[in-house]
Amino acid sequence: MTDRELLISGLQALLPSVCPQAVEDLLRFSAMLRETNKVMNLTAVTDPNEIVTRHFLDCAALAPYMQPGARVVDVGTGAGFPGLPLAVLCPQTEFILLDALRKRVDFINEGIASLGLVNCTAVHARAEEFAADNRESFDIAVSRAVADLRVLVELTLPLIRVGGSFYAMKAAGCEAEVQAARHACETLGAPETQLISYTVPHSGVDRMLVFLKKSLPTPAQYPRRFKKIQSTPL
Repeated sequence: MTDRELLISGLQALLPSVCPQAVEDLLRFSAMLRETNKVMNLTAVTDPNEIVTRHFLDCAALAPYMQPGARVVDVGTGAGFPGLPLAVLCPQTEFILLDALRKRVDFINEGIASLGLVNCTAVHARAEEFAADNRESFDIAVSRAVADLRVLVELTLPLIRVGGSFYAMKAAGCEAEVQAARHACETLGAPETQLISYTVPHSGVDRMLVFLKKSLPTPAQYPRRFKKIQSTPL
């Protein structure tokens, strides 16, 4: 199958309907990613079909959880995952893509402009510093392949309003990592954790969404400085 055929078939397996323009936009972003990757280390995945399965379809598994009108922050977006594909697939949802590396943010914003997306912005900032001016201002946070969950929840939960949600995209078999993060989740305001298994279409790869519902405010002393979060996670 071509990358276009894989993308259409995979999206149809995940979503109730697929916008033809979304398919075109994702394929254009794939071409931009591959071209820029020749001069900048954005991804180890360079085959067009693998970009579809390992990046786009994996990210698309989150689309059903993105609510129209919600404000979503993608913490540690890297080359734009999962935030940019979600912005393409969920045009009624607002996305802020956060990353600490300026070159990646510049690339993503070029992609956003090229695709004409109006519901998505990439921001150059560290999550723990971004929280100072954006505390508990997002409905949803998402993150993919960023850090151990104990570290990740301290970077994300302070950004989410009470009643909001956090979806961490993890590999299958992450139960021990989730259990180890239980104290951190409770401390930061999200004591209940739900694991949602899914399989990425056309890859056979099993993945896991770690879903946290924020039910209490995050104490004011969090997030700490990143070195402290990393050296002594909760």
